[in-house]
Amino acid sequence: MAGLDKDTPIPTEIKVQQKSKLMDVSFDNGRHFSFSFEFLRVCSPSAEVRGHGPGQETLQVGKRDVDITRVEPVGAYAVKPVFSDGHDSGIYSWDYLYLLGENQQALWSDYLARLDAAGASRDPALTPPPSAKGGCGTGGRGHSH
Repeated sequence: MAGLDKDTPIPTEIKVQQKSKLMDVSFDNGRHFSFSFEFLRVCSPSAEVRGHGPGQETLQVGKRDVDITRVEPVGAYAVKPVFSDGHDSGIYSWDYLYLLGENQQALWSDYLARLDAAGASRDPALTPPPSAKGGCGTGGRGHSH
């Protein structure tokens, strides 16, 4: 099983680099992606980050220093990183990891723009409570309640 989509490349290696705060993923089609822990945390596929439907996303703030404490396998189709801030509900399927890799630059730029628009920060000490919504890859389509 390749992930949730039978045509998705399968990781051949996943390495967590604590010193550089990167998770390196190599796929069986030769592609390789390096993800910062912060990027993976703010782009978590969990309901806590993405919500249960359109407009329910929560902008993740103050995650610059987050670590991955461990990565747990989920069947033969995904992994679940456990983050130092306690977040452990994101299941990263092979297809989602590949999608993140293919779109990393655009997703990161969008995230930084949404942080700026919300007056929020990547730094924990500088981050006020979030007033803007929008998880990674939502294009800012979230809304405030």
